[in-house]
Amino acid sequence: MKRSNVFVLILVLLYVDASTEWPTHTVCKEDNLEIHYKSCDPQQDFAFSIDRCSDITAHTFNIRAAIVLRHSIKELYVKIDLIISGKTVLTYSDTLCEPGHSKLIFCGKKKGEHLYYEGPVTLGIKEIPQGDYTISAKLTNEDHVTVACADFTMKNYLDY
Repeated sequence: MKRSNVFVLILVLLYVDASTEWPTHTVCKEDNLEIHYKSCDPQQDFAFSIDRCSDITAHTFNIRAAIVLRHSIKELYVKIDLIISGKTVLTYSDTLCEPGHSKLIFCGKKKGEHLYYEGPVTLGIKEIPQGDYTISAKLTNEDHVTVACADFTMKNYLDY
């Protein structure tokens, strides 16, 4: 009897260890636009939401995002890739936090602190072209360690 319990426990542990992929979260789904995201950091998921899909094409819209930091962020860098049909067509990178020059209010947060942002974001787009897109976003700190990472998928069925 004990041998079978050990066998079952080993199977459960192997299954839990093998399933390190995070679920896909729905940001919004309206008539012609869907946005989903999935954390690409195998050790951490995070929360992200917007009020309505249609708000994205407005000049400014509100988001909510939350994460518990696994690493401190004295310096913070972002890299965003736009991927269409498996090919990266646009890459954007920027420094968000650095000593003496910080663009964000949470620069300087320490490991273990809860990071929560609720407020406006401006993308500067007037319309989202029809199609399926992947936007890969990665935040890294001064040690080149991933602070947060996500793949967003957007599907726009509306032909303007």
